[in-house]
Amino acid sequence: MVQFCLHVNDLFAEPPKPQSSGIDSLILIGTKAGYEKHFDWACNSILEKILSNSKGNSKPKSKKQKTEGSAAAQELLRTLLSGLNPSPDSGNATECYFPKSDGNGPPLRVVLGVLPSVVSRHNSPGQPYAVTSLLKKTIRFKDVTVVAPLCESKDHWFSVACAIARVGGPFLYNSKTSSSSSNGAIAKNKIDFQTDLSQSDKAVKVVFTESIDATTQQKFALLALGIQLSRRLVDEPPNELHTTAFMEQALGLIRGMEHVSSKVIQGEELDKQGYGGMYNVGKAGPHPPALVILSYEPPAAKGKKSTVMVGKGVVFDTGGTQIKTKAGMPGMKRDMGGAASVLASFLSLVMSGAVQNQPLHAILCLAENSVASHAMRPDDVISMHSGKSVEINNTDAEGRLVLSDGVSHAFQYLSPQVIIDMATLTGAQGVATGKYFGALYCNDEELEQIAVKAGKSSGDLCHPMPYAPEFFRPEYSSAVADMKNSVADRANAQVSCAGQFIANHMGSFLEDGGKWVHIDMAYCVFDKKDERATGYGVGLLYSIVQSIESNIMST
Repeated sequence: MVQFCLHVNDLFAEPPKPQSSGIDSLILIGTKAGYEKHFDWACNSILEKILSNSKGNSKPKSKKQKTEGSAAAQELLRTLLSGLNPSPDSGNATECYFPKSDGNGPPLRVVLGVLPSVVSRHNSPGQPYAVTSLLKKTIRFKDVTVVAPLCESKDHWFSVACAIARVGGPFLYNSKTSSSSSNGAIAKNKIDFQTDLSQSDKAVKVVFTESIDATTQQKFALLALGIQLSRRLVDEPPNELHTTAFMEQALGLIRGMEHVSSKVIQGEELDKQGYGGMYNVGKAGPHPPALVILSYEPPAAKGKKSTVMVGKGVVFDTGGTQIKTKAGMPGMKRDMGGAASVLASFLSLVMSGAVQNQPLHAILCLAENSVASHAMRPDDVISMHSGKSVEINNTDAEGRLVLSDGVSHAFQYLSPQVIIDMATLTGAQGVATGKYFGALYCNDEELEQIAVKAGKSSGDLCHPMPYAPEFFRPEYSSAVADMKNSVADRANAQVSCAGQFIANHMGSFLEDGGKWVHIDMAYCVFDKKDERATGYGVGLLYSIVQSIESNIMST
């Protein structure tokens, strides 16, 4: 659990609980410039108070002794800090221990983390990736830990808050048998947005160098829960998070939320209602495909154009009849990362009150691309919800099929001003923009710029791909259908081509002035080093939608 403090004094508002040693660890993290600006504040407002607020039965130290101890601690930290020389590419950290004033209990662990010395123009100025990397190496979730980001600017707080939420915590999926459990029970803590906001035991407490207001505190807390929800969903195995389980989790999480409604089209009903992309991709799976539509319509938004987020939710991708290789199939549980982040950002946006003046919809396109006698085959021709026909020439290009039905539903039924789709769509994304930047394919320059800015402010970086439909539509030419589902020339801007396939099913939405951005985040969704999900996309979507809500976009 991540808890954001309104003010530094909140750390000391309550005495330590019985059997508790109070605050166990203090982690300071920032650039050298951030330390120069805020080091004295960190020592005087946090370190000194932690050391003097411990409890015990020993004789309290005099004011003179406390002052001398604090000065010695600051001098030691300055010496340690002077020895930390991060490179332009990676940060550095060290730690030390200080006895608390009463002499009882474990000493206070203090970590000094210094961020890389250089940040480039395409990176987020707050260096959230470096913050996450340093915290993964230094944070101990069994402790009560205070993290104090020494940011050079308040503009960095949002990205740093997201970065801290990406580190770990009690909600990570874990099926390891507990070493402390006599019956070998498996711990699977799940997130409940309605109750987990108030939990603070063994929390990571975050305090900024200036006070934050209650609205910002709530926003950061809900973003942290959203990022951790997305991470948990992406890490869950497909035998547990199948399409029906994902649907049930989504519906359970919105239960009781004001002005929120849902609609589900599932299984054979998808076929009957013309969602041929969804149905044919998922019909061979052990659980039925489902289109889950979550809608938030606050009173002030009545009659207004909406923003719709559409997420690819392929809970496992075998590749279908054109099956993936032995090495290519493990990890395909993460092919629902787009839907995970769409769901999590929807919850964070609604519960924080960030959206009041427009309807907001989240569409989860849930399916399992499996192999069976009745699975979709190459050479099949299927009819999409858009009314277009598609000749299948690659059963492993399934994500664009489910997304196309999702955006078609959005266009036809939800009166959108903006459609945002997010997906782990192509291997080409990793080649084009790598593991830190999502790839954008966008029909509108203003929306594209908003997305890039949102990426920098949240830490979910993204970068535009060429938008030129006239160059990419011909790649899908078919002799027997309106289009094929995979390109003729794989050397022709694969990320843009994949996005263009989705655009082919948006009817007149784009021609009539509708704004759309496709976000491919296939290689951003997990960290190969620790084989964990990153929560990519939650902060990005939150920031994009908030910008739209704030009337930044011209209409």
